[in-house]
Amino acid sequence: MIDDDALNHLQRPTTTRPLLGLTVLAVEDSLYACDALRLMCLHSGARLRRADCLKSARRHLQVYRPSVVIVDMGLPDGNGAELIDEMRNAVPRVGVILACSGDPFAEDLAYAAGADGFLAKPVANLGTFQNAILQQLPLGARPSGLRPIRSDTIQPDLVAFREDMAYVAEILGKPVDARAIGYVTSFVRGVALTAEDAALEHAASDLALAHSQGAPTIGPVSRLAGLVQLRVQDAIAM
Repeated sequence: MIDDDALNHLQRPTTTRPLLGLTVLAVEDSLYACDALRLMCLHSGARLRRADCLKSARRHLQVYRPSVVIVDMGLPDGNGAELIDEMRNAVPRVGVILACSGDPFAEDLAYAAGADGFLAKPVANLGTFQNAILQQLPLGARPSGLRPIRSDTIQPDLVAFREDMAYVAEILGKPVDARAIGYVTSFVRGVALTAEDAALEHAASDLALAHSQGAPTIGPVSRLAGLVQLRVQDAIAM
């Protein structure tokens, strides 16, 4: 939790910009998901910084102390739970540590690692985002007076979606081992949930299931790669 003394140098929040004065570090490898967080921070008055992996986040935390850290549980160089555990034991501790994932089973792992809260992907509702942070803040850091409940649904930039698909296409264009499959399925499901792309989400889930059951993955990998490539082409056409 953020203590009141640490708030003296911050700008005071308002009912329309309830996160004014806070700096949010998003540890998120998806550009599309991060653009949603950027827009929600913009509407809420918070500043956003981004790290796309554990290594980058650790380097960032050596230099800056954000008010809030939002950690994706599936990152290219490890599980977000590692970073959450490090931050909860750090002195001084980051004020608010939130985990996010499209995998519901990741929630228990996040809390066990020391997260203060959990955001289920897709994180697109402005009110849900604001409340997840505000409920972890001391009363002195929250806006006074009646605050309108925002139900806005954020629409991230489709260019960021295309960049995510191009990133996945590059990975799937090479031989993939068990670790790569685990990472890609987690990444794609998170992006697909944010984009409300049911076909893409199902293809990633089918690959994850085949992999977990020890079944052949050549077919599911090929189907997922085909859908990803179509989305890269569609985004370019748009």
